[in-house]
Amino acid sequence: MSLRDAEARSRGAAGPGARLTRVSAALGDAPNLPGTFALAAAGAAACGVDYLKVGLRGLRGEDESLEFLAAVVRAAREASPEVSVIAAAYAEAAAIGSIDPETLPRVAQRAGAQGCLIDTALKDGRTLFDHRDGPATARFIADCRRRGLLCGVAGSLGLRHVPLLVELGPDVVGVRGAICGGGRSGRLDPRRLRSFRAALLGATAGQFGSGSRPRDLSRPPWDPPE
Repeated sequence: MSLRDAEARSRGAAGPGARLTRVSAALGDAPNLPGTFALAAAGAAACGVDYLKVGLRGLRGEDESLEFLAAVVRAAREASPEVSVIAAAYAEAAAIGSIDPETLPRVAQRAGAQGCLIDTALKDGRTLFDHRDGPATARFIADCRRRGLLCGVAGSLGLRHVPLLVELGPDVVGVRGAICGGGRSGRLDPRRLRSFRAALLGATAGQFGSGSRPRDLSRPPWDPPE
């Protein structure tokens, strides 16, 4: 079953011509230019994407971040009421002078965004977990859940991180280099993608065993179980 068909069935609104996949767009790592990024968000949303991701790299305080993100969300939703805005903060926030990931869920909720992501800004070989340990990431995920937000993690994640990712249980795991031939700038490798998915499923089965029904990590959070 496709993601779109599953969602439509769950709402009782399946119909011909429904798009078979979800589409996302990344607006980039934003400086504090709310008008510019609001315009970009409106343009991307008007193209029909389902998700818009914006990185709050140039935003420092909570008030500044809230003003910026609220403008982006408002512009995106005016162009397309169904679009979901995902706000990203960075694990190296202290080093690069951007908003702290611990603050992001509160800002996202107040701004009307639908989700949060922690990523790495500096692609220097260090991973998310080189900057933030498991308990800190678990607190972020729990805060997102309390606020009804989707939560994602990314940042040079690989197969060795799968057991911890399954333990933490974010809604979305973002990977690039791990599933591309030649690293993050290479082409998507279907074999690597299948291996990563199989590792997630295997770790989930190993953690929960056959007697329980954990959340299916092979399905995005918007795809209900059959």
